[in-house]
Amino acid sequence: MTTKSLPNFIENEDDFEYEEKVLRNPYELKPWWLYIYSKRTTSTPEIVNILYERALKTLPGSYKLWWNYLQDRVTQIRDLDLNDPSYESVIDAFERSLVTMHKMPRIWLDYCDFLMRQQFITRTRKTFDRALQSLPITQHSKIWKLYLEFAKKPFVPPETRDRIMERYLKLEPTFVESYIEELLEMGFYDKACIQLTKLVNSQDFRSVKKQTKYDLWTQLCGVFASHPDQIHSVPVDAIIRSGIKKYPSEVGDLWCSLATFYVHRGSFEQAFDIYEEAMTKVSTVKDFSQVFSSYSKLCDEIVEAKVTELQGVDIDSVENEEAKIDLEMRIAKYEYLMDRRPLLLNAVKLRQNPHNVHEWHKRATLLTDPEDVVAAYTDAVRTVETDKAVGKPFTLWSSFAKYYERNYKDLHSARTIFEGGIQILMKDANTSIEDMATLWCEYAEIEIKHKNFFNARNILQRATTQPKRNTFGRESGALDPVGDKLYKSIRLWSFYADLEESMGTLESTTSVYDRIIDLKIATPRIILNYGKYLEELHHFEDAFKAYERGISLFQYPQVFHIWVTYLTKFTKRYAGRKLERGRDLFEMAIHQVPKEFAQGLYLLYAKYEEDYGLAKLAMNVYERAITTCQDSDCFDVYCIYINRASEYFGVTKTRDIYEKAIANLPDKAARDMGIRYADLECKLGEVDRARAIYAHISKFCDPRVDSEFWKLWENFEKAHGNIETFKEMLRVRRSVQATLSTGNVMTTGMLQAHKENLIQQQKKRNREGEIVKAAPSVALLQGNIEALEKQVTSQEVNPDEIQI
Repeated sequence: MTTKSLPNFIENEDDFEYEEKVLRNPYELKPWWLYIYSKRTTSTPEIVNILYERALKTLPGSYKLWWNYLQDRVTQIRDLDLNDPSYESVIDAFERSLVTMHKMPRIWLDYCDFLMRQQFITRTRKTFDRALQSLPITQHSKIWKLYLEFAKKPFVPPETRDRIMERYLKLEPTFVESYIEELLEMGFYDKACIQLTKLVNSQDFRSVKKQTKYDLWTQLCGVFASHPDQIHSVPVDAIIRSGIKKYPSEVGDLWCSLATFYVHRGSFEQAFDIYEEAMTKVSTVKDFSQVFSSYSKLCDEIVEAKVTELQGVDIDSVENEEAKIDLEMRIAKYEYLMDRRPLLLNAVKLRQNPHNVHEWHKRATLLTDPEDVVAAYTDAVRTVETDKAVGKPFTLWSSFAKYYERNYKDLHSARTIFEGGIQILMKDANTSIEDMATLWCEYAEIEIKHKNFFNARNILQRATTQPKRNTFGRESGALDPVGDKLYKSIRLWSFYADLEESMGTLESTTSVYDRIIDLKIATPRIILNYGKYLEELHHFEDAFKAYERGISLFQYPQVFHIWVTYLTKFTKRYAGRKLERGRDLFEMAIHQVPKEFAQGLYLLYAKYEEDYGLAKLAMNVYERAITTCQDSDCFDVYCIYINRASEYFGVTKTRDIYEKAIANLPDKAARDMGIRYADLECKLGEVDRARAIYAHISKFCDPRVDSEFWKLWENFEKAHGNIETFKEMLRVRRSVQATLSTGNVMTTGMLQAHKENLIQQQKKRNREGEIVKAAPSVALLQGNIEALEKQVTSQEVNPDEIQI
């Protein structure tokens, strides 16, 4: 090849070698690629482009050549203005590449991206469409990703954006939530509502954004309420009402949205009707509060707007008369709404639970019209079921009857209501006996209030009559009706007995009490009332029989009060005239009496013997009492025993009792009893016996705890002893302390506290000027005390003890 025939882009000798290779093998990629690669770094873009064109003419199906060529062309014009003609040449290159590369998605993506940067809307959109038509469906997702980015560009019109996304929705149905967001962002509210309506009506829809159906309903209603004038393709009222039926427990937002839809349209009266309907249909307090708050806020805003409109205007003039009337009507409507709130809230609670007895009572209280109150009570007794009731259903019947009696003075209707309630509740196994008895009692009280005592007695007689048990047709395991057990209600019988006491005869009253006892439902109070009633009529023996029947019914502790009353009444009635009978009663009372109740009965018995019997027998009773009563009561019994023995037999006869008490009582009580005993011996001049008693009971008294006892003994020795006896007392004190101490160890702190206590006592004596004259030598006694402290300290404090 001559030099003249070489192409003009051959710049060096290496290019000859590349030319020979590509001419020798024009259909191989490698020579062309090595040639182009060498030129990309050394030559101008124009020469590289010419070389690319030569290679592509011979190898038009090479993806590598086309892709690199297009990338280089795009890179070459990156910094040029968008209106430069070079862009058209690059577009032409892309178009030529697609003749053979139309199945390559990367080429299409680069081409579309290049067009997007030039903001060619129609050309770009058509190129995307051609790409989708050329590529197989499996590769469409790559194109759509960029296509959607193009649709979201600010320069793309909303209509074009909508059409692109709507086409993509056919390919990917899960894109619908994002599509709805885009529609709302673009302001296509009507179309967004159409899509939302399809979603909430779809049974198979599964949200990719984890939204619930209720969330979609809320979003749909929010669009309805915010842009009512732009919604034309869907029936707003019907859609929201269908949502209310689907979500009966979360309807507050839906009702408010429906009302707000009409408010934004300017249809205020229709919005008021929606709010009124909502308040009569919501079933939770939360929804009611939400609806009522929105309703009241709307009324307040309307009134405020009317007032603002009429400011500075003469509202008394004829031309403004209609505006004045309208304002007054708005204000009256607002006040009426606020006044109705408690009643509306009560209706909501009853819809939530129609078996709430308390709310029915509250409703009757809130209503002012008597006919409405009667209707409320009628609905209540028809609606409330005893097995589901919250509260006591019988109170509805009672309050209903009392309302007629109190407001209408209609006793006949009240009786009819009571009878109806009794007939219904007596057959119900879920009504408690106590509730049924209360209803009967209130029925009788109404009759007593109107002085119909005969009717009241008949009512209580009916209530306490034992029914004939009929089990025919009753299911196995079913509960018995309350009427089968009502005759054992002690409340009814107590009321019946009180009424007979006041209005009946002796025979009728006693028959009632006897029936109570026969049914074995009597209480100790019933027995005591029965006995008191008979005593007031001077039927003492009958009263005693009533007490005896009550005693046979009960055990301790219930029978204790009956025994005390019986014995007290018997003693007061007969005194000592029926001594043997009284003794028999006391013996029966104390037979097998528990220890905690023995003290009172034994003391009554002893008092009875003291007053009407023999003192010796009284002492025997005290003797038996101290072996029967519990330990906490024995000390008091011993004290009474000693006082009575001293009174009847002299002081010297009490020594045996004291000695027995010290031997049998617990340590603390024995110490107190020993101190009393020693006091007695001192008064009798028996100093040695008193000293012996102190020495005996000292073994119960720890000097570190019972300092008072040792102080008493010390004072006794100062008053009646000598140095030897005082030393003996100190020796005993040390011995007892050593015996009772744990491990023979006393802490230094306790010794210090004891020493400080002695010093304080000595200072107090010095201030008061006390002089102990009974002791032989005060100085000697003080020296003994100091020696005692040193001795105790030396014995108790261990120098080898480990300080923890």
